[in-house]
Amino acid sequence: MTQLPAPDRGPAGEPARDPRLAGFAEGGGHDTRPPSAALAVLVEDMSGSGWRCPGADDDELTGLLGRWEALGAWAEAGKLGVVRELIRRRARPGTGGHLPMHGDLPDQWHQGTAHEVSGALGISIRSADSLIALAWDLQARLPATGAALAAGLLSPFKAKLISEELKVLPDDLAAAAEKLILDQVTGLTTPGQLGKLAAQVVCTVDPDGAAKRRERAEREQARVAFWRDNGGACALAAFGLPTDQALAANDAIDTRARQYKAAKTRPEARLDQLRVLAFLDILNGITLDARLALDRAARAAQAQDGTHGADRGDAGDRANRDQRRPSSQPGATGPDGDGSGGDGTTDSGGHPRGTHGNGPGRGGQDTADANGDEGTGNSAGNPGTPGGNGGPPPAPATALTARVNLTIPLATLLGLAERPGAAHGLGPLDPALTRDLAAAAANSAHSQWCMTITDTNGVAIGHGCAKLARTTKTHRGKAPPPSRDGPQWDFTQRDEPGPPSGYGTWTLSLPGGRHLTVKLAPIPVSDCDHRHQTSAYQPGDTLRHLVQIRDGTCTFPTCTRHARESDFEHTTPYDKGGQTCACNGAARSRRCHGVKQSEGWTVTQPQPGRHQWTTPSGRTYTQGPMHYPA
Repeated sequence: MTQLPAPDRGPAGEPARDPRLAGFAEGGGHDTRPPSAALAVLVEDMSGSGWRCPGADDDELTGLLGRWEALGAWAEAGKLGVVRELIRRRARPGTGGHLPMHGDLPDQWHQGTAHEVSGALGISIRSADSLIALAWDLQARLPATGAALAAGLLSPFKAKLISEELKVLPDDLAAAAEKLILDQVTGLTTPGQLGKLAAQVVCTVDPDGAAKRRERAEREQARVAFWRDNGGACALAAFGLPTDQALAANDAIDTRARQYKAAKTRPEARLDQLRVLAFLDILNGITLDARLALDRAARAAQAQDGTHGADRGDAGDRANRDQRRPSSQPGATGPDGDGSGGDGTTDSGGHPRGTHGNGPGRGGQDTADANGDEGTGNSAGNPGTPGGNGGPPPAPATALTARVNLTIPLATLLGLAERPGAAHGLGPLDPALTRDLAAAAANSAHSQWCMTITDTNGVAIGHGCAKLARTTKTHRGKAPPPSRDGPQWDFTQRDEPGPPSGYGTWTLSLPGGRHLTVKLAPIPVSDCDHRHQTSAYQPGDTLRHLVQIRDGTCTFPTCTRHARESDFEHTTPYDKGGQTCACNGAARSRRCHGVKQSEGWTVTQPQPGRHQWTTPSGRTYTQGPMHYPA
């Protein structure tokens, strides 16, 4: 590599203006210079310490910005090139041993390839799938797009956008569409403009195919997605919708939002915020009249107690918190309903810290875990049901059948600490939301509860599933109405802990007067006690459940599939002498299960809950037990 000359020094020892900066001005020799290792060295040198770009004027600064962008695209193209080489080395023959190819790239590769990429880059397996598909596509079908990326003419996002839009076309039409697109793209084309251009080109080169693909997408790819957004709130979206019905639904949401605006519901809210309220109200069956009545009732209560906070004054907000609750995830499987636990601490002897009487004492961090079945009934009432005598509807008690796995620190629940909770698929939950979700779950008799004791690192060491105590009087499908002045949360020890019973029997008291019995059994995470071992291939319900609690998710480090949705898999295969016990059992998603059994992969479990994966390249990745909030 050619050594670049150092800049001259000024009289005070400070760097003088580097004359090479002029090359980054508009029309200069470096302004459109193709990316390379030499350009990377030059741009880094010109950007200076702390990337302050000393001596550069605004025009030259803009040129440096553009070259950094080009270098980013060049680096991404290099990464995709390495992925392509991995694809070649992991080629998998097709039917009859034939190796289908696109140029020098195979059309099929071993299923563990994505796991190797995922482990190397620290990305999800799904993201690794997308990266591999993009690497293949930008050489096998869209080489001009791949070349534009390597030359810094397209950003990685734009290259991926073109690939996504053209993947529905056969090879010959994809090549024609690619040329049409690249002929019209300039450096000022935004991703939004590029997306519209690519969609228009696809419809132009294959109008009949575009209609068929749309119909197939509506038929086969329709789905509703639920996830947690970056700010901590939730997101709900639908995909693959029929265009006419989606337009009608959007119009209904907009109409309802404008009705709220005209009625001054949440007067401080923007129209897009009212659209969110309208969207949720329509889904939850809250009518326009019911929403307006709730708004009036909230305003009256606000005026009476002198509260003027905008958030607390939101119409029906306290009465209808279920609008913000996750409530449609797969139900539990396992004894008494699966639930994973949460955070707790132990003393030096491995027993839960706590006192008799009023539940956990100093440092107690036992966790209540609400996890529901597929039941839907509750006695909370319908938020949209008008009240009697023509008055406003009553503020219903929120009842949430906890079909998602909610991890609720008991200390937070009892008001002894402000520790965050967690929910599978949502991540950490702030303490206030954690308490709200717990209260909502307690209002539904269909919610199922588990308690997990963890060590100081958040690793589960004890667990028990709660059962309704015989002294609790309740009707099937109905929960006692909550009372502000009645019994509240409590966790009380009933007998002394110790072997062989584990950590003793406890009583979990819920608001409203229900009492649940919890027998806490140990979870092996250092030595296996073989308490629940079986000679059969399939584990018993208790063993399966305890392994799910210990592992939390699939045991491949980058796979986040919940343990309840994964296989119970033998680390040492059952047909090779592997035992069906906690020290040889593990949660593995069906896909990761298949990879583990494929050629070149090795998985060991040196101690219960600690899984070591070795890839065909010899790299080792380790996954330990689940770490709950602590």
